[in-house]
Amino acid sequence: MDWRDQGILLNSRRHGESSVIIEVFTPERGRHAGVVRGGASRKMAPVLQPGAQLDLEWRARLEDHIGTFRVEPLKSRAWTMGDRMALAGLNAVCALLLFVLPEREAHAELYRKTLILLDILDQPEIWTLAYLNWEMALLEEMGFGLDLRRCAVLGEKANDLSYISPKTGRAVSRAGAGEWANRLLPLPPCLMGHGPAPDAEILQGFEVTGHFLNNHLAPQLGNRALPEARARYVARFAAEVAKG
Repeated sequence: MDWRDQGILLNSRRHGESSVIIEVFTPERGRHAGVVRGGASRKMAPVLQPGAQLDLEWRARLEDHIGTFRVEPLKSRAWTMGDRMALAGLNAVCALLLFVLPEREAHAELYRKTLILLDILDQPEIWTLAYLNWEMALLEEMGFGLDLRRCAVLGEKANDLSYISPKTGRAVSRAGAGEWANRLLPLPPCLMGHGPAPDAEILQGFEVTGHFLNNHLAPQLGNRALPEARARYVARFAAEVAKG
């Protein structure tokens, strides 16, 4: 069995004296693992860093074997090692993909959006909002998308959608919320794609996506804790906002 594709390196771990096992995210094969022989060498170790874009050739005697990878670097994102915010963002993306993606199941559209996101890591002025939108896309891809088209209570499109139900993920207008408003999550306009957003609004957005990642998606994945890398990125962003 063999195939060839491109992919994003999500992580690597030592295997024996000189090899590593890597997990990659590819458009056609989804999250896929394999051994890179000699991957721990001085030549290969700098190539096999999280976020790297790789050309991949996988081979195995049988399809269900872990198999081996031959890799060629296409794009390195090792520069993030010198940028704490970019590195935290990259780690959050890779950790969440490892957390949510089933093995060997294609998610081509999510792959496309992830690649676009990683390609703008060097643009901090737009990256955080792009990352928030990527978390929304991740929830959608995993079957937990938010319904922000109309008010869940009044059943109509409204200009004052201001809340979101923490149970259903459906938007609620100010008029529809009534006395239940304090039991709902705030719905920042940036989650509905209403133009550029101030940092405080993006932080509100992270509260919303974090709620659904923690309380809706994670329980379906064996009640595992959400990766700390996501919390670290949000905390670092909040600290930067607090500094002004």
